[in-house]
Amino acid sequence: MARFAFPAILGVVAASQASAFQVARPSSSMSSTRRPAVAVENEVTFKIPTPPKEGDGQRTGAMMDLSGIAMSGLKGQALSWTNEDFPTAGELRSVIPKDCFEPETAKSLGYLSISTFGTAICTAFGVAMLNVLPPENLLTLPFWGAYSALAGTVAMGLWVLAHECGHSAFSKNKALQDGIGFAIHSLMLVPYYSWQRSHAVHHQYTNHVELGETHVPEIAVKDSESSLAARQFFLKTLGQETGIKAWGAWQSFLHLVIGWPAYLLIGASGGTARGMTNHFYPNPLTTPDQPKKELFPGNWKEKVYQSDIGIAAVLGMLAAWTACNGLPQVMALYGGPLLIVNAWLVLYTWLQHTDVDVPHFSDDNHTFVKGALHTIDRPYDKLDPWGAIDFLHHKIGTTHVAHHFDSSMPHYKAQAATDAIKEHYPHLYLYDPTPIPQAMWRVAKGCTSVQKRDGVWIWDNKGVEDQVEV
Repeated sequence: MARFAFPAILGVVAASQASAFQVARPSSSMSSTRRPAVAVENEVTFKIPTPPKEGDGQRTGAMMDLSGIAMSGLKGQALSWTNEDFPTAGELRSVIPKDCFEPETAKSLGYLSISTFGTAICTAFGVAMLNVLPPENLLTLPFWGAYSALAGTVAMGLWVLAHECGHSAFSKNKALQDGIGFAIHSLMLVPYYSWQRSHAVHHQYTNHVELGETHVPEIAVKDSESSLAARQFFLKTLGQETGIKAWGAWQSFLHLVIGWPAYLLIGASGGTARGMTNHFYPNPLTTPDQPKKELFPGNWKEKVYQSDIGIAAVLGMLAAWTACNGLPQVMALYGGPLLIVNAWLVLYTWLQHTDVDVPHFSDDNHTFVKGALHTIDRPYDKLDPWGAIDFLHHKIGTTHVAHHFDSSMPHYKAQAATDAIKEHYPHLYLYDPTPIPQAMWRVAKGCTSVQKRDGVWIWDNKGVEDQVEV
């Protein structure tokens, strides 16, 4: 199976020119009993898969061989489930208050005002400091690094709200919703409609090893260029303890710094079905495994080019700004904070769908509900003593399970939906209490490649379980 290791494509050489970021492409179609926020290819019927029969390769739940599997704060919870455990989409939806599915334009605009005001205050402070600590002076780099961390963290709230626009969760007024989403995402160099489409595919095929979109694991192969071989090279070269830490640092850099632009440009970390893709050009860059499942079919091709207009306009403004005031100022006020926004985006997506004891699925046993319920909520509200970051980011990381079940649900109603899911399906609700930094470190070290076991794909950490769990 052809794969594309983006570090090699970008000219990054490390160990065996491999990383956990691989390209692949998924299909479309979001479905449930509710009209999807974004139209995709085909409707999907939600059924509980038939119970496993002896020897048919289906999931065997608690009987699964756990050797070589490291454990997260979930303690293998998702590995104990069987196909019989999952409700239908209708059953899951029925326990959620109906009001949760209705966006309120005034309330959405109120949260937009908070994020806009916060970002404006940060920007005004940055502008005021230009003459005090000119970014052209390298000695001011620590200050501007700290400023980027602050401004980017606040601005991430705007990204989340534009993301809600893409899901039709902001307002019933489509023109208002798309106008706001297009403007914010274009300012952050995100092609609005292109991402809207690929993100809908991500929701439809969450934790699908072939058709998934973003953070799809590499299938373990005995190949000198595989990520598993690269990790082993680190361990043999630096020793097991130092090697696993070096590997985790390398993966953290690839994901948080390189990951987002690599995804937009070459589809890095997508599944294998769609070949190499680009969010600014609608046709596949390589021959896909499943040609009928291209990422941007039909009218979406035109929408990709519409998105490009917004990106081109912002790039033009950035070029003019650079010509007039110089690159240091642009990087201090815009480039640095944008890198932080991108890092937050990748961190959320990575950790909501990845951990060492959370499996992935194939066509024969994946369903929309199963994918949604393998999403992980995490304690972002404990990142700081006041829960400020979680508030600024509109609780996107603490209510992500509900969001993945119905993405047209506005963020300010997701907590009520989360509570309902926890109450009625407590055994199927994934919440990992591990602090975010430790969780990211575990995932960076241990989520490298998957192998098939008992009909599902599990992360292969044979021999390094203890180092990964630390």
